[in-house]
Amino acid sequence: MTSTFDPAGGIVSTGVSIFADALVDQALDVSRVDWRPPMEGTESDLAVVATDPLRPEANAKALAAYLGVQGNLVGVAPAREVLGLEKGQFLHAGPPLLWENASGPMRGALLGAAAYEGLVDDPEDAEALFVSGDNVSLEPCHHRSAVGPMAGVVSPSMWMWIIEDPESGRRTYCSLNEGLGKVLRYGAYSPEVLERLRWMSDVLGPVLAKATADTGPVNVTSILGQMLQMGDEAHNRNRAGTLMLMRDLAPAMVQSGFDTGDLAQVFSFIGGNDHFFLNLAMPACKLALDAARDIEGSTMVVAMARNGTEFGIQTAGTGDEWFTGPAQIADGLYLGDYGPDDANPDIGDSAITETAGIGGFAMATAPAIVRFVGGTVPDALATTRRMNEITLGNNDRWSIPVLDFLGAPTGIDVTKVCRTAILPQINTGMAGAVAGTGQVGAGLVTPPAEIFPKALKALADRARARQ
Repeated sequence: MTSTFDPAGGIVSTGVSIFADALVDQALDVSRVDWRPPMEGTESDLAVVATDPLRPEANAKALAAYLGVQGNLVGVAPAREVLGLEKGQFLHAGPPLLWENASGPMRGALLGAAAYEGLVDDPEDAEALFVSGDNVSLEPCHHRSAVGPMAGVVSPSMWMWIIEDPESGRRTYCSLNEGLGKVLRYGAYSPEVLERLRWMSDVLGPVLAKATADTGPVNVTSILGQMLQMGDEAHNRNRAGTLMLMRDLAPAMVQSGFDTGDLAQVFSFIGGNDHFFLNLAMPACKLALDAARDIEGSTMVVAMARNGTEFGIQTAGTGDEWFTGPAQIADGLYLGDYGPDDANPDIGDSAITETAGIGGFAMATAPAIVRFVGGTVPDALATTRRMNEITLGNNDRWSIPVLDFLGAPTGIDVTKVCRTAILPQINTGMAGAVAGTGQVGAGLVTPPAEIFPKALKALADRARARQ
């Protein structure tokens, strides 16, 4: 039996319900087990990985490394300074991508970023640059210790949050959040989008950089723990986290010496953007998960990311190799007159939150968000419990009050996903399929199932090579 369900006693029933129903009709106590066979074709690889002598210790080491990291906000600076990006170099969300395979929102974000960098006057003119590939390059954010929400496009002039582990000194990065609706990360590139980006470079970034330097390190990992107890799940709801960040930085901002009109704009922008903290939650999650990389024999997932065309995962035991499949369309609610035909397949590095055990994995702690993503409160409770079936442990720093302060389900195990066929649950926004549209909705999505057997096979091949 592959389920981890532990019945209290009596008769246990699996499979079709007719047998259990007949026993219940006879007044017998029946425990129903939601069991299903392993994913098709994984039997041999599961047997090899399950008997790999390295796996138990490797997974314990990976989980401990992840749990041992604290993420501190230590600065804000342009991407050209902290990531070494040069003119014409662009980062994007998800696994590696070529322009010819890029989706509408990814193309829209790249066109807008090229205009923002002054490579062209009109975003539409930038298409020829990317088609030719002359003097431009694309690279995943993950390959430069960064993460980017939705299209995740980062160009040299964009300002980045800097998150640091005080013990190891390792750092991760993420751009500043632009808000919702018509924004670059959803593929919009209209003049108002570019004007907002320039204001973020000229005013918002410098104000945050000065305030962060004057305030000193802000413990993002601790804020994440507090916000989970205040109704945020730290992916699609970051209201409490945003307010706590403002509480920490506001005194320094007021005393920074910047123009009061500019400061008023900054406060209004952050206060009106409930997703502002997401761009700190994401690099904090990546910082912790990166600590678990490169542990031979570990089956723990250390990254889930989508580029709008493909969904990819990486594991602790397989280095930087991506295992990919077609990105899925999210199931959720749409803005205005938009519908399923308007939505692009899943996109963004923000699934790093679910990889770390929050977001969709912590849905039980955020009942206020279920209507935003098209779910119900019972669904939210069941989802968090279900994610415990495919994870290695729980993160007691990030506890969930409604589940008796159960720690967030943490450390997705490729073998458990393949054994149970339970897929990770992800909360996500939905970008319009046509470049320039922006956001069309928000909902729930899962990875393509086939990427987990691919990762399992790679892990099994490595185990076989060691025998």
